[in-house]
Amino acid sequence: MIVYGRNPVREALRGPREVTRVWATEHARREPWLARAPVPVRSAAAAEIEMRSGSDGHQGICADVSAFRYAEPEALLASPNALLVVLDQVQDPQNLGAICRSAECAGADGVVIPERRAAEVTPAVCKASAGAVEHLPIARVRNIADLLIAMKRAGGWCYGAERGGRTAYDAVDYAEKVALVFGSEGRGLRPRVAAVCDEVVCIPLHGRIESLSVGAAAAVLLFAAAGRRRRVGVPLPSGGQG
Repeated sequence: MIVYGRNPVREALRGPREVTRVWATEHARREPWLARAPVPVRSAAAAEIEMRSGSDGHQGICADVSAFRYAEPEALLASPNALLVVLDQVQDPQNLGAICRSAECAGADGVVIPERRAAEVTPAVCKASAGAVEHLPIARVRNIADLLIAMKRAGGWCYGAERGGRTAYDAVDYAEKVALVFGSEGRGLRPRVAAVCDEVVCIPLHGRIESLSVGAAAAVLLFAAAGRRRRVGVPLPSGGQG
């Protein structure tokens, strides 16, 4: 996999995946962290980097990185105070990347995505996440509703987010094992997924726009949950995939 962009390449070098080679323009090679890279750094023109990465958003750098290794969903469910993000057919790579960035920054234990009809971890997602995917466990499952049922059997609570939710997002106690569930762009949560959730919450809006993007909604709920957990002393995850 060719990862591109300064933050994604930097985080790939810091993460558990194997990086075999880095290409950088002369300007990008001035980055102090790149001078300490443990792999060869080859000078390349911007046109070559664009050709290798398949994007003009490369910021003058790309790297050859081993395939992304997904986490086991059972391992994510095993944490006694897990804070998970579960995505029900989110299809836009930019949204997946943005949500992963918020999840990593908020101290979530991981993200769960479906195997079908959903974005997966690609170079574009790595770029949109600013490299957060290198440090955040991400699992894939066949059936999101079944995953939520397993979460509840493991003692967890599942809160879906929907514009028409019955409860305000800040009226929920996120201090225990929790899954925050978000639906696809446009359609939202599928009926069976929403039915499995313990509660469907909403974010009260005070402007003229009817809804937030799924990425913005995820950020709001993640930091609300992180703040509540911090106040009651719930420990943060140890971090990383390795």
